[in-house]
Amino acid sequence: MKEIFMTKPISSLIAETQGDHGLKKVLGPLDLTLLGIGAVVGTGIFVLTGVAAANFSGPALILSFILSGITCLFAALCYAEFSSVVPVAGSAYTYSYAALGEIWAWIIGWDLLLEYVVSSSAVAIGWSGYAVSLLNNIGIHLPKALTLAPMDGGIVNLPSMIIIWAISLLLIAGVKQTSRINGIIVLIKLAVILLFIFLAVGHVKPVLWHPFMPFGFHGVVAGAAVIFFAYLGFDAVSTAAEEVRNPQKNLPIGILATLLICTVLYIAVSGLLTGIVKYTAFAKTSAPVAFALEQIGYNWGAALVSVGAICGITSVLLVGFYGMTRVFFAISRDGLLPQAMSKLSEKTRVPVTATLIFAIITSIGSGFLPIGIVAELANIGTLAAFIIVSIGVLVLRYKKPELKRPFKTPFVPVVPILSVLFCGYLITGLPGVTILRFAIWFILGIVMYFLYGRKRSLLRKELERSQTA
Repeated sequence: MKEIFMTKPISSLIAETQGDHGLKKVLGPLDLTLLGIGAVVGTGIFVLTGVAAANFSGPALILSFILSGITCLFAALCYAEFSSVVPVAGSAYTYSYAALGEIWAWIIGWDLLLEYVVSSSAVAIGWSGYAVSLLNNIGIHLPKALTLAPMDGGIVNLPSMIIIWAISLLLIAGVKQTSRINGIIVLIKLAVILLFIFLAVGHVKPVLWHPFMPFGFHGVVAGAAVIFFAYLGFDAVSTAAEEVRNPQKNLPIGILATLLICTVLYIAVSGLLTGIVKYTAFAKTSAPVAFALEQIGYNWGAALVSVGAICGITSVLLVGFYGMTRVFFAISRDGLLPQAMSKLSEKTRVPVTATLIFAIITSIGSGFLPIGIVAELANIGTLAAFIIVSIGVLVLRYKKPELKRPFKTPFVPVVPILSVLFCGYLITGLPGVTILRFAIWFILGIVMYFLYGRKRSLLRKELERSQTA
């Protein structure tokens, strides 16, 4: 049984990125930062801010974002160190393989599958809602049977499935094309957010910030656990490691710049939202930013925000899809999933099979499940991934202190330990049923590893060959 804890040598991981088995290196620091912003700024700022303000945090939504941001900062510093040491596709899965062993790598890989599949499904559902609303405003009315999941009173959420397949085809075309289109979309949505800030700042009424913490500090924590979904995706920057030029330098820049820019934007928008509209009013809307502008008389601004929201959510979906296919690719390249998933297109060096499989799974989820269930599962999956990566930094520092680290997490062991504690604390703010669903997924993953992955692990086969030689 001890072979399930065997680690993969970092030199071996890096060697796999060379030649026909590696991805094409085309991304720089600006590409990475735009990729990160594309992944982070979307559903959280355009949808979940209203939900969290009305039901959990009130005007203290600012504190909820700060708490989530600090949690992510600790985790981001750990990710930055790992990404500079192991610049290989797979993100937390690959880091765990190098530091903790195969069984932990599989657990985190299985966890990442859950995180990316359900978060992409949730984002696609959010995109569908905004798109249907925009079509209604221009006189095109789609039947509810084709725009809602069965549990929401429809038959299938068709728009969400269509956007998923459109994104998949774009990804198959190649990472450089994907990066360019993402960059354009990100600039549009940043312009829309800055427009909101400009229009709203003169209409703030400080009296609306009282009471500041109507649900108590527990509400702040619960709000932070809910809007943590807003930060999903900064780790997608690390999934691009294998396609980055000079990854040792550029990956930490991309990860930390993404987190800093997005946290500042979230705090500014959440403060303005609750300063121009009473927080209780957001219970009636799923488009809080556009709703707030309507309340202060900027109907044209609200229309622009709706367009920006669609762009924002599209880029989140694009980068989420990108990250998931790279995790699929890395796991299958190690033999823990069918190796057909790691097959690359000869022309674009893109994992086409992994992309298509992910599209099938995610489109089914978005077409037939409600958004609440999938969003909460995505949160707990990400928090668990952050915890394991943070522990991995501590383990690798202890086991291989001589290892060259182009970027070092500061104040070790304090920062990794704080990352574990903060993430664990946010998990306690999630509903018990979400934790139960996650536990069931975890058990399924363990069963699958022992029935399939353990027997087909390429590292295990290599070890057996060396022992019989």
